[in-house]
Amino acid sequence: MANIDEIDRKLLKILEMNSRTPFTEIANELDMSESTVRSRISRLEEKGVIRRYTTEIDPIKIGYKTITLLGVDTDPEDYLAAIQELKKFKEVKWVAKSTGDHMIMAEVWTKSGEDLQNLLSKKIASVPGVKRLCPAILLEKVK
Repeated sequence: MANIDEIDRKLLKILEMNSRTPFTEIANELDMSESTVRSRISRLEEKGVIRRYTTEIDPIKIGYKTITLLGVDTDPEDYLAAIQELKKFKEVKWVAKSTGDHMIMAEVWTKSGEDLQNLLSKKIASVPGVKRLCPAILLEKVK
């Protein structure tokens, strides 16, 4: 586990809210020099605390009307191969190994309920080892 202090936590919170926040703004907010901010961020990157910088996209605003959390159960011997296959679908935005009700969880973006149905029944259900699909359509993301 990476050793981080309270200043690192504040810095991470700022970057989490907006990864494009200028170093000068972060330095002002944390009452430190810009070079110290750069040094801390570099250290957090080297330690793997900061893995990458990304953009959060609102799927609805770019035409995806059906956002789904998908639980997937597989035969145990096909579990890892099924994960690799799920990662190949462009509609699948992330895949996670999980415990609880399902072995695999994924977030799926489709343009319509019909597109979701086709993806699930014709593509994902055909992945070797997939035994059960449990979709939950998100109504509204609130946080």
